[in-house]
Amino acid sequence: MSKLQITKQSSSGALSKKANKATKKLSRKVSKQTRKRKFLSGLFITPGFLGVLLFFILPFLVVIFYSFVDNPISKEFVMFDNFKRIVGNMAFRRAVRNTALFSAISVPLAVILSLLLAIVLDTKLPFRSQFRTFFLSPLMVPVASIVLIWQVLFHYNGAVNDLLSIFGVDKIDWLKSDYALIVTVILFLWKNLGYNMILFMAALGSIPKDILEVARLESATSLQTFFYIKIRYLSSSLMFVTIMSLISSFKIFREVYLLTGDYPVDTIYTLQHFMNNKFRSLDYQTLSAAAILMSLVMIVIIGILFLVENRFGKDVEG
Repeated sequence: MSKLQITKQSSSGALSKKANKATKKLSRKVSKQTRKRKFLSGLFITPGFLGVLLFFILPFLVVIFYSFVDNPISKEFVMFDNFKRIVGNMAFRRAVRNTALFSAISVPLAVILSLLLAIVLDTKLPFRSQFRTFFLSPLMVPVASIVLIWQVLFHYNGAVNDLLSIFGVDKIDWLKSDYALIVTVILFLWKNLGYNMILFMAALGSIPKDILEVARLESATSLQTFFYIKIRYLSSSLMFVTIMSLISSFKIFREVYLLTGDYPVDTIYTLQHFMNNKFRSLDYQTLSAAAILMSLVMIVIIGILFLVENRFGKDVEG
C-alpha cells in the first residue's frame, strides 16, 4: 500500500471521528432542548391538570367510593347492594324511561332541524344574517327569562290557550298533563337549534369547493351531492353536535325544575329530578350509584357514536 493511500485512509478516519463527535454533540444538544421543551410544556399543563384532578377526577372517585358503601358515615362496604336497590326503585325506573324518551325525541330533532336550517342559510337567502340572529338569540337569554316566557305561553291561562280558544279548542293544562313532554321538547329545540346551526354552517363552509364543482360538472343532483359528499365531510360535526345535544338533553332539568318544581308531572320526571331529590334527602349512596349507572350508559352511547363516525368518515380522512 502506497504512502498516499495510507495518508488518505488516516485523514478519512480522522474526518469520520470528527463527524461522529459532532453528531453526538448535536444529538445531546437536541435531546437537551427536547427535555427543556417537555419540562416547560409540563409546567404550562400542570395548573390545568391539577384543576381537572381536583374538581373532576377526585370527586368522581369519591362518587365511586360512596356507591359501594352503606352510608358516608359508617363507610361499610356493601358491594353492589346500592345498585341492586336502585335498579328495583320504581321512581328511578320512571326517571330513566322519561329521560330516554326525551333524549330519543329531542336529540334527533335538534340535529336534523339544525342541519336543515344550516343548509338553507348556506344558500343565497335574503335576510340571512337576520335569520341567524333570530336563532342565536336564545343563547343570550338567561334561563330565568326563558322560563318566564314559557310560563306566559303555556300557562293554563297563557297565550297559547288564548290563541287556541279562538278556534274553539278547550284549554289545556300544558305543564301538568301529558303535554308537558311536548312543551319541554319545544323548549329544548328553541334553546339549542341556533348553536347547532352555527356549527353545521361552519362545517359546510369548510367543504372543498373543487369537489362540489366536480359534482356539479358530473350532473349530480342536490340530493346526491348532499348524501355522497357533504354528509361525509359533516360526519365529525354530526358526531360532535349529537354528543353536545345528548349532554344538553340531560341538563334540561334546570328549566323543568323552574317551571314545575321538585315533583313535576310523571312524563317529565327525569334522572336529574331523581338525583336532586336524593341529594336533598342526603341519600348519597343511592345518588352515587345512579350517577355511576348514568355515566356508564353515556360512555356506551358516545363509544357507539365514535364507531359510527369512524365508519363514515374514514374515506374523507383518506
